Amino acid sequence: MMISKELKAIYFISLKDIKSYYFKPPNISWGIIFPMAMALAFYLRNPTKMIDLIPGLLGMTILFGSTSMEAVVITFERRLGSFERLLLAPVSLAGVLMGKIIGGAFFGFIVACAVLIASLFVFSFPNFDLIRLVPSLVLSSMAFSALGGFISVAVKEVFEAQTLANLFRFPMIFLSGVFIPIETLPLPVRVISYLLPLTYSAESLRNSLLIPRNIVPYWVSIFVLAAFSLALYWMSVKVLKKRLG
Repeated sequence: MMISKELKAIYFISLKDIKSYYFKPPNISWGIIFPMAMALAFYLRNPTKMIDLIPGLLGMTILFGSTSMEAVVITFERRLGSFERLLLAPVSLAGVLMGKIIGGAFFGFIVACAVLIASLFVFSFPNFDLIRLVPSLVLSSMAFSALGGFISVAVKEVFEAQTLANLFRFPMIFLSGVFIPIETLPLPVRVISYLLPLTYSAESLRNSLLIPRNIVPYWVSIFVLAAFSLALYWMSVKVLKKRLG
């Protein structure tokens, strides 16, 4: 019975965040237009390789979509006092945080699906595998939303959350094999690449759509994305408990 109440509370917290924050024009545009603009810039340099950019474009879309509000929503609600009111409900702090992470992950998943469907009208993917693609999209969404949640609980002000989110996001774009193949990077930079979740998101999506390059095997990418999701969620809960006393 207690588990049922907790799951129901998580569902309604996610639903509240989705309705209140996510499906708004600024978030949709930030989640889709910015990654597409970056991909277009690289396409103009090499138009024949656009299909190779699609897995990275999907990963970037999930990254920016999942963290567009997730990185600030908890900070924002703590400033308003509405986050503390959620804790008065029959749900644990971990449950509240899970509800918020699922809300962000759902939005990232939906905007990535929109980009994917549009891509299917233009490109013919040689290794399209829906059974592999769905876990890649779901776990990428959870990992990036958990990252946004961790950023949100680590700071006190909304502008700090936005700054910290960009500090994570923009280096990942160029170090995770999205535009520049990891194997061509210098060894020290390559080591950093393998510490970033976008690397495993892009590789798992590439293995689901294109001919695998075997830089990171598919199941390794899936395992690492799941590990990132759990670790970032666990750290978020620990940090938030400490901040709330």
